[in-house]
Amino acid sequence: MIAYLDGKPVMTGDRWVVLEVNGIGYRVHVPEPEIREIAHAPGNVRLHTYMAVREDAITLYGFLYESELEMFTVLLGVSGIGPQISLNILSQIALEDFIVAILSEDEKSLTRISGIGQKGAKRLILELRDKMKKVQAAMAPIPTGKNEQAIRDAASALVSLGFADNASYDAVKTAAKGLSSPSIQDLIKAALLHLKEGERR
Repeated sequence: MIAYLDGKPVMTGDRWVVLEVNGIGYRVHVPEPEIREIAHAPGNVRLHTYMAVREDAITLYGFLYESELEMFTVLLGVSGIGPQISLNILSQIALEDFIVAILSEDEKSLTRISGIGQKGAKRLILELRDKMKKVQAAMAPIPTGKNEQAIRDAASALVSLGFADNASYDAVKTAAKGLSSPSIQDLIKAALLHLKEGERR
């Protein structure tokens, strides 16, 4: 299994990049928003990778951020969701917006993604919400004195989606400091942005 590739992008296309590593060019499928970032990279880039093996093909999928890879593997665990649809999801909706759509059962937002119909949207919500049992469905502002419980609930949601325990809790706690009367939805969205900023450093 290839955990990551660190090399020079020499060619980009429609959701793919060729990364040259020690004289070998690896064709890696990546989310659309990251193509632009990779194309303008001044030097080498590191892609966290997932290798999909089938009888007739071996395909590499790559992500600039570990959080994107973690979400990709979670999506693959949903019935009927394969690598291409998972890549569609990460290409067409921001990670934090996708998670909020799952938590708020927003089928309309999910069906805007290529390859996701109404049945697929319902399946995503059902199976991914099951991974976040500790998060209450209500997204109303948190009552005074309930901030710590909300922080734990929001962190539990991130952990259920594959993020590390300590990193999730720290990100949510940091996010809570900059928000006034946040909902769990607000905390998760802000924490995801904080996690992504941390990966950029």
